[in-house]
Amino acid sequence: MTQALYRYPRMKASRVSWFPEIPEHWKARRLRTLSKMRVSNVDKHSREGEEPVRLCNYVDVYYHNSIHPQMTFLEATATEEEIQRFRLQRDDVLITKDSETWNDIGVPALVEDGAPDLLSGYHLALLRPDPQLMTGGYLFRALQSPGVAGQLHVSANGVTRYGLSHHGIKSTVVPLPSVSEQAAIARFLDCTDRRIQRYIRAKEKLIALLDEYNQTLIHQAVTGQIDVRTGRPYDEYKESGVEWLGRVPKRWSVLRLARTTLARCDGPFGSGLKSSHYTPDGIRVVRLQNIGHAVFKGADVAYIDPKHYATLGDHSVVPRDLLIAGLGDDRHPAGRACVAPEAIAPAMVKADCFRFRLDQTVAHPEYVALQLTATAAAATSTLSTGATRQRINLQSTSGRYIILPSMPEQLRIVEHTTQHASYVRAAKQLALKEIKLLEEYRSCLITDVVTGKLDVREAAVSLPDSDRPEASPGGNDLSTDIKALGLNEGTAPAS
Repeated sequence: MTQALYRYPRMKASRVSWFPEIPEHWKARRLRTLSKMRVSNVDKHSREGEEPVRLCNYVDVYYHNSIHPQMTFLEATATEEEIQRFRLQRDDVLITKDSETWNDIGVPALVEDGAPDLLSGYHLALLRPDPQLMTGGYLFRALQSPGVAGQLHVSANGVTRYGLSHHGIKSTVVPLPSVSEQAAIARFLDCTDRRIQRYIRAKEKLIALLDEYNQTLIHQAVTGQIDVRTGRPYDEYKESGVEWLGRVPKRWSVLRLARTTLARCDGPFGSGLKSSHYTPDGIRVVRLQNIGHAVFKGADVAYIDPKHYATLGDHSVVPRDLLIAGLGDDRHPAGRACVAPEAIAPAMVKADCFRFRLDQTVAHPEYVALQLTATAAAATSTLSTGATRQRINLQSTSGRYIILPSMPEQLRIVEHTTQHASYVRAAKQLALKEIKLLEEYRSCLITDVVTGKLDVREAAVSLPDSDRPEASPGGNDLSTDIKALGLNEGTAPAS
């Protein structure tokens, strides 16, 4: 994929504001003249006397660029007439017809292979291009272009839910090259899209590995597996007597959380505090979603009136209090903890949230939050009483064992993990930026190719037929990777 791309030599006015110019030999046509459209009313209900079918629904299209019979679909039944009318065929294009948000409308998916029992389901429009005029692969890419998709967004109507009318879909104008040129465009975009998606998946894997690395480093530091001063194990260890802690450095203390605590409480239960009590301002309410993995997540804010707070008893939170989650799941275990930030007061904890006010001459709040979070999954498996969700109570949390080095060493561990977390955060931000740039590049490339700003006919001829993943010639260097997609300097998308 080293073929350079160039602009078409002659352009003409399209008379369409969404893409003002197209190549001289192209046309601009409405979908009603290029494809048949069918809107299914087949739903998930099964009825006697109908044939068993599988339904391709909104979520199948929204989360997948292509539809193939091997995917898992909803099972339902349909009449013989519905089966004949809405059965999916190869090169059909499905678009989302309605949604709660305007920009989720018109999301396309290309049907790779048909199946006798696979039908277009509710909330979708089925577009079947006339093979003499348009290929399904090209229509799919055209619908991904803002110049075409934007027309669908504008024509969508509604207030709380947005929907596309038959007229709105059929009136959408599409740039139209010849069928052979459409095939070249689809071939080029399919190949480049596969490579871009591989790069994105590599960046996403890197982000996951960075998170795993950071969690491992924290766990090793706060459980004494490594000495942060040397990066190696301590000289001497002892048995902690606690299953999820194992062996710990000989000089570290093993004690229950309650022994480091001056005061503790949980949030009010029952009808004392409900979402209907929330007000625009007042006393800040700390909820489960605010307790991250050793990080206070302050974006989700709730308040109650001070007068109502006065009737609830003492559930107060002040800066540097230890906050612990009493409810959790596999991704966010119960027992995870964080420290209340400096600007939080006046505040209180809600139900299933615990506040521990530590003796800070013995236990550093940030260190304890790190250790409780690092060992939360292991500890919760023993302490949890929930059947469907992990749940621990205030008493069992108070009795949870922690291990404490000296105060200077606690400070060293906090400083060490904070510094490494900043490195990991910077690396993740760079990877996320690269993903965003790749996604923006992909969108611009599709737009420029579909609207005729770039000629890909020669480049498409040299592309490999196989979908086999290719080694990235540029490693993780973004500029090298982009050049590997066939765009030399000066031929980047014009959008």
